[in-house]
Amino acid sequence: MKAKIVPIIPILTLLIMVAVSCEDTTYRVYTGNSPVYMSYADLREAVALEQNVPLKNPGKIYFKDNYIFIVEELKGIHVFDNANPSSPVKKAFVKLPGVVDISISGYIMYADSFVDLVVLDVQDVNNIHESGRVKNILPYTVPPTDNELPMGHVDEEEGVVITWEVKKIRERVDQQPDPYPIFWDRLAFAEMKNASGASSGVSGSGVGVGGSMARFGIKDNVLYVLDQNTLKVFDITAKTSPVKHNDIYPGWGVETMFLTDKTMFLGTTTGMIIYDISIPLTPTSRTFFTHARSCDPVIVDDTLAYITLRTGTNCTGTQNVLSVVNVKNINSPKPVQTYSMVNPHGLGKDGDLLFICDGSAGLKIYDASDPKTITDHLIYTYANIDTYDVIPIGDVLVLIGDDGLYQYDYSNIQSIKLLSSLLIAP
Repeated sequence: MKAKIVPIIPILTLLIMVAVSCEDTTYRVYTGNSPVYMSYADLREAVALEQNVPLKNPGKIYFKDNYIFIVEELKGIHVFDNANPSSPVKKAFVKLPGVVDISISGYIMYADSFVDLVVLDVQDVNNIHESGRVKNILPYTVPPTDNELPMGHVDEEEGVVITWEVKKIRERVDQQPDPYPIFWDRLAFAEMKNASGASSGVSGSGVGVGGSMARFGIKDNVLYVLDQNTLKVFDITAKTSPVKHNDIYPGWGVETMFLTDKTMFLGTTTGMIIYDISIPLTPTSRTFFTHARSCDPVIVDDTLAYITLRTGTNCTGTQNVLSVVNVKNINSPKPVQTYSMVNPHGLGKDGDLLFICDGSAGLKIYDASDPKTITDHLIYTYANIDTYDVIPIGDVLVLIGDDGLYQYDYSNIQSIKLLSSLLIAP
């Protein structure tokens, strides 16, 4: 399975220097990845509604008012009317360069766009448009390369890097690339006519639901954005005009966020951080639960936290496990049990049912009523899907994998049914 886009620890880029005649102390020439830029002006005029854009590289998923939003890695957002999960209707594609994560409050969507936080009005899915923007609030990042060649010098003044071009590069030595560049790990992950009975639109109330890989979260009138080693807190009382309230520094390697009524759980490369958000604008750190180094999403159901750790990522993990932690006393989390997995990614829970995306081993559904014997109670395995993340919503499981989106009816756990699939374009 291809790796998904999540902020990661910067990696040292080694460049091979080649002497060039008499200029060998000033210039170097090498074959590498040369950045292709989009100007900041063009970035901020890029939001557009498009049709007939195929699903090619799906990433984060989000659900709100019978609509499914699928992030197309760094390109934009697919919008599907899911009033009938057996036949989702493609409504539009929102072109939004640099997008990775989204969250919705009422009918206002918040999304990243390279260095900017963008506000979109999605009330009428046939007329989604930009309604606000906070510029230069997120760190400068560049996309991954698809080869082992070195990256050329990036000039942030030129704009954002949208892709790379392999060619011979000639650079001044004093313009060598930042030895600790910030970049994103790669994402791995049928147009239909409108149908009768479609949803009327996105409502002005409530907050949507994201998967376990989410880095955006909303609590009341506060938007939280995870940004590498920073938790950014925005006041969204005026929904189209977010105001940054504070930056909190939980530590390096923070990857995922899960919110409950009064608590925030952050998954990091070395453990789970718990914050008290009873006062949403001022999260207060409560405790840190340490685990082996690994990339890890976390979800919480009542007094139990479920954490997956996996190898094969830039988090340099060495374990593929599911860990269950008792968080009844958030000041003193207690390990309950750890289970071996193949390569677990996202997960979700509904009642006693635990859904785990076990990478190339597919989707696994467990009866988790006894947290100490979970793997003894495997209900179903769908091994033919390379899975990434899930959202269980009202007896319908929305699953994103390498080859597209799947939906299952699990209202009868003894007879789980595939409702529909939206596969990536060839």
